[in-house]
Amino acid sequence: MTEAIIEVRGLSKRYRLGQLGAGSLREEAERLFRRRGPRPAGEFWALKDVSFDVAPGEVLGVVGRNGAGKSTLLKLLSRVTEPTAGEVRLRGRVASLLEVGTGFHPELTGRENIYLNGAILGMTRVEIRRKFDEIVAFAEVERFLETPVKRYSSGMYVRLAFAVAAHLEPEILIVDEVLAVGDAEFQKRCLGKMRRVSAEEGRTVLFVSHNMTAINSLCDRAMLMEGGQVVMVGSPAEVVGAYLTPDRADEAHRRVWNRPELAPGDDRVRFRRVEAIPFGGAFERVAPFEICVEYWNRIEAANLIVEVVVAASDGAVVFHSLSSEDPRIGNSTLAAGLYRSSCRVPAGLLNAGDYRIDVHFIHGAMTAYTSFEGALSLTIADTAPRGDFIYLGRFLGHVHPKLDWRTERLERADEPGDGARASIAAGVDG
Repeated sequence: MTEAIIEVRGLSKRYRLGQLGAGSLREEAERLFRRRGPRPAGEFWALKDVSFDVAPGEVLGVVGRNGAGKSTLLKLLSRVTEPTAGEVRLRGRVASLLEVGTGFHPELTGRENIYLNGAILGMTRVEIRRKFDEIVAFAEVERFLETPVKRYSSGMYVRLAFAVAAHLEPEILIVDEVLAVGDAEFQKRCLGKMRRVSAEEGRTVLFVSHNMTAINSLCDRAMLMEGGQVVMVGSPAEVVGAYLTPDRADEAHRRVWNRPELAPGDDRVRFRRVEAIPFGGAFERVAPFEICVEYWNRIEAANLIVEVVVAASDGAVVFHSLSSEDPRIGNSTLAAGLYRSSCRVPAGLLNAGDYRIDVHFIHGAMTAYTSFEGALSLTIADTAPRGDFIYLGRFLGHVHPKLDWRTERLERADEPGDGARASIAAGVDG
């Protein structure tokens, strides 16, 4: 049986709230200068009894919500900070990319930092020189090699840092979500590079990401973390599915008020519940979901209409819809009472990304009764299989509908003919 290249047993990390001596030297210095007033007592377990193995050449994806302990785990594996309990065994040289500028000296040039990083990784000057041109070409910073890196943009920092970490042949490559700083083209190249160093060079990769497409495309296994603990290890599809299920997701897609006096609204109408409900168990591009609004109408014979507005993270309105589009209700009036209005968003409409849902109550003259801006927020994931095609970033646009494409073979351009064409049902031959 092959010996694991990473062994983690009972790993725990405790931080004493408001006290020094709980982190790295840099973290403690920053905390010391930020500290004001009395320090709160207590402690916080960022990791608690974490155990797992990683085989040589394996790509392990780590997923979880913010605060789940992912970054703390990587810091412990990279020896940036020491564990409170447990042990880590690493059988090989480790290269880490945890945050922008990690391991760089801001006053040194790009060229000097390549040699500095290589030396930290244990590379000889000859080894670094042999890989130098590949690193520069991958990072696309040739024009700025003699410029101090403190003048680099965050994207340039990440490009150079990843290029150094990936090209200096570490046995173990640890990459945090920092790659999201780069543009879509660079993210694709990074994902392709990680796949190559694993499949072709037998390197081990530990990859933390919120991009479920990347986890599915790149990883052999995935690990789900919650509250500083490992709750699931399995295939990427299984772990991503568990991560995206509503009971593990943010409560941002569900708001409930059991008492009308505490709910948003006024003396005419008040919210009782606003919720986005995925039909496939997760918010995915290829699955439909329902937007449900429950409300107390307090006016007899109210010509009340519910409007939902779906906007992208950049503020652009993707679409809006009105409850009056229900042919059974139309613009009919409502008696006082508790109501539920819902609409179904079809599969394949929204692109992968973050969205905000606003809810408005209006009457027939399109005058707003009351509004709830940002009532819900949700993230649409794209976990559809793409074969060997890798796309780390999202596709362009706020919608990604499945269109009815048709490919036909025409007669050869250099042959005479009447322009007849033959439809092809299952691909293009010849």
